[in-house]
Amino acid sequence: MAVSISNAFVTLFDSEVKQAYQGQRLLAGVTRERNGVEGSTVKFPKVGKGSATIRVPQTDVTPLNVTYSQVTATMEDYIAAEYSDIFNQQKVNFNERQELVQVVSGAIARRMDQVILDALTAASSPSTVANSIGGSNSDLNVAKLRAAKKALDAKNVPSEGRCILVHANGLSSLLSETSVTSSDFNSVKALVTGDVDTFLGFKFVTFGDRDEGGLAVDGSSDRTIFAFHRDAVGLGIGMGQQSRVDYIPEKTSFLVASMFSAGAVAIDDDGIVKITCRES
Repeated sequence: MAVSISNAFVTLFDSEVKQAYQGQRLLAGVTRERNGVEGSTVKFPKVGKGSATIRVPQTDVTPLNVTYSQVTATMEDYIAAEYSDIFNQQKVNFNERQELVQVVSGAIARRMDQVILDALTAASSPSTVANSIGGSNSDLNVAKLRAAKKALDAKNVPSEGRCILVHANGLSSLLSETSVTSSDFNSVKALVTGDVDTFLGFKFVTFGDRDEGGLAVDGSSDRTIFAFHRDAVGLGIGMGQQSRVDYIPEKTSFLVASMFSAGAVAIDDDGIVKITCRES
C-alpha cells in the first residue's frame, strides 16, 4: 500500500523546524546578511576611504580617488536528514515529530553558525591579542577585552555593532574578575544571571563544544575567539532553510530532511580581532 503524507503535515513540520532553528541559531543578525542569492557566489562590496583637502579658490577640486573592491563568498549546500521507521509509528503524525524537529533544526542552526565561524577563522586579521595579555598563558580576562577594544578603536571601527564570540570556558574565567561581576564596575549582574550580555561595548555570544568545530582549540589548549564588527563579515544565503518529509519504500521509513545553501566571507579584516585564550 502506498504511503502518502499530507501537505498539512509537511507544512507543519517545516514551520516547526524553522521556528526552532531561528531560536537555536546564535549568530543571526550579528553579520551583514544577504538573502535570496542567485548563483554559486555572492559578492560583498568594500569601499576604501579618503582624506579631505584644503579648498583653494578657483582651482580644480582634488578627488578622493576612493578605491572600490569586493570580496566573494562561495555558496555551499548543507542538509540535515534522518529516517523515521514506519513500524515505529501508527500514523503520519508520529510521536517522533517533536524530537526530529529539535534534532534537525539544531543541526542546521549549528552549521549556519559554523559557516560564519569558518569565515572568521580564515580572515587575515592584522589585529591579534596574545594569550600573554593579562597574565602569562591566561584565559579570557578584562585585559584581553580592553586590548581588543583598543585594536578596533585604532582602526576607527564603529562602536555600535561590535560582537565578541566566547567559549563557555573563557566566560567562566571572565566571571572570576571583580570588574565584570561587581555592580561598582558593571551594570550587568553577571553573578546573578551567570552570563555576560554586554561589556566594554561588545555583545557577548557564548558557544559550547560543537561537533561542527565551534571555536577551535589547539593541542596547547589555546582557543581562538573573535571580536568583530557586524559589517566586517558577510553571510550570503542562496536557499533559506526548508524542510521535506518523504516516504522511502526501500527503507519503509519517512526521510525527514532540512536543508539550506549559504556562504560567508570576511569583508574587512580591520574590523576583526583574533584573541588567543589559554584554557586551563
